[in-house]
Amino acid sequence: MDRSPPPFFRQGLSALSKLALCTALALFLMVADVRYKLTQPLRATVITLLAPLQWLARQPVLAVETGVGYFETLIAAQNRADAAQKQLAAQSLLANQTAQLTLENNRLRQLLALREHTRQPGTAAEVLYDTADPYARKVIVDRGMVHGIEQGSPVIDASGVLGQVTRVYPLVSEVTLVIDRDLAIPVLNTRTGARNVLYGEPAQHSGVLELRFLTGDADVKVGDMLTTSGVDGVYPAGLPVAQIAQMDRLGEGSFVRILCTPAARVDGARHVVVLKPLASELQLPPRPPVDTPPPPRKGARP
Repeated sequence: MDRSPPPFFRQGLSALSKLALCTALALFLMVADVRYKLTQPLRATVITLLAPLQWLARQPVLAVETGVGYFETLIAAQNRADAAQKQLAAQSLLANQTAQLTLENNRLRQLLALREHTRQPGTAAEVLYDTADPYARKVIVDRGMVHGIEQGSPVIDASGVLGQVTRVYPLVSEVTLVIDRDLAIPVLNTRTGARNVLYGEPAQHSGVLELRFLTGDADVKVGDMLTTSGVDGVYPAGLPVAQIAQMDRLGEGSFVRILCTPAARVDGARHVVVLKPLASELQLPPRPPVDTPPPPRKGARP
């Protein structure tokens, strides 16, 4: 007996019939949904049920996006911080240079103002460095023989007398500062008009000067200004040298020890003017020779 199903059930609907049926059903559902909102409750229910699953599915993506954004923000912040540090360093350098240039400009103005008070011709110079001798207070300037510098020339800065040229080389010169123990300058007390000689204080690196050989009753006060007297043929008269700062009596004697503060910036001068020696400018005659007694005659009684 043949147990196979009838041909109608074995073949079923054809593919074209299935397509037509599904198309008709789809059109019906679309029209019904548009006009009668039949699937709206179903759609809302499905969306509500799927919302937690969607939230869970988006968490890894959100975590990755948050991490990437954090690192991008961190890198950008570090780059901005580095750029700000570089800009701050550049601005700080410019500020320091501006302050240094302003200070040098003010000192140069003061130096020019002091230069106008003397008629001595001079040469502008710059201090290069201090000498290596620990027992002397000397500096090296960038002007020498080829620039017309002479030995013995006075050197001034913006505040007063800085020292004197003691050695001249072809391109540089050595300047002995006023506080050196081997330098002496004739000075004039502007208050009393008394002349004296100012010496460098012998103590090493003391930074002061000493007014010697004055008695305790001399008319000298703390605060008196001492200027060059001009009697030595080297320094022009009227240049500030020092100011009296301290007076100490030497025991029970009649003499007094007077210490003075230099007017020039002996520890920080950079721009100076080397003046012509006063004797070379005025063409002073040489010192007369010292008279010596004639030799005794032969046979003469002593």
